[in-house]
Amino acid sequence: MNITRIWKVYFSPTGNTDQAVSHLADALRDKLKCPIEKYDFTLPASREAVPSFCAGDLVIFGTPVYAGKVPNKLLPFIQNSFKGNGAAAIPIVTFGNRSFDNGLAELTQSLDNNGFRIVSAAAVASQHAFSDSLAAGRPDEKDLALLSELAVKTAAKLAADGELQPVSVPGDAEAAYYRPLGLDGQPAVFLKAKPETDTTKCTNCGICARNCPMGSISPEEPSEVTGICIKCHACVHKCPENAKYFDDPAFLSHKAMLEKNFQRRAETLIIV
Repeated sequence: MNITRIWKVYFSPTGNTDQAVSHLADALRDKLKCPIEKYDFTLPASREAVPSFCAGDLVIFGTPVYAGKVPNKLLPFIQNSFKGNGAAAIPIVTFGNRSFDNGLAELTQSLDNNGFRIVSAAAVASQHAFSDSLAAGRPDEKDLALLSELAVKTAAKLAADGELQPVSVPGDAEAAYYRPLGLDGQPAVFLKAKPETDTTKCTNCGICARNCPMGSISPEEPSEVTGICIKCHACVHKCPENAKYFDDPAFLSHKAMLEKNFQRRAETLIIV
């Protein structure tokens, strides 16, 4: 399969998916000797126009996993907006040290249904958006080495004669979302939880509003969350004054459960 262009396409509120996709793209550029283009659809304005793809493209398509699947508020956009037109694709999901569950299967199926040809895939362990201690500093050197290995194997597969062999990824694309649990083992319901603002620290700089993937933080009054919150923690991570935080009891119980039960090292998976 003759590849003439590599695309980095991703949703990455806290930067982990961007890092994984970009590392793989750079490694593939070294092997395939073709240019890289980028489409970052993290912010609302970027989702107003979607690039076109064609048979000479290799699209590295990345999203984080939320509750074991593709972020539900982004899934319709992915399913309805991207057309592969025979482009090759590498679905990548990042996950916060618990499990990627059915997220990779769901993303792979969505791309396959939209006319992309799946050539390889990956699930990359990354620092959890909720916690500083879960998979801290990941993707790390070992994770990135696996992505470099994926680039070598993918390039070889693309260069081979004959039809591309199908890719089998674990999981069930139609499965239900993971149900968050609290420390007591009972379901933790925090759908309506929104970030709070420490007004003694906030300088009204507007960084949180500019980086909210749902456009839900008021630029004029950053302490006001006027729309849907997907708990991505972009505002928490990117606030230079550490003024954003969550204090919902159910959310904090779920976070504590994760930190208690999922400190072991989850492994990155590559599939060719």
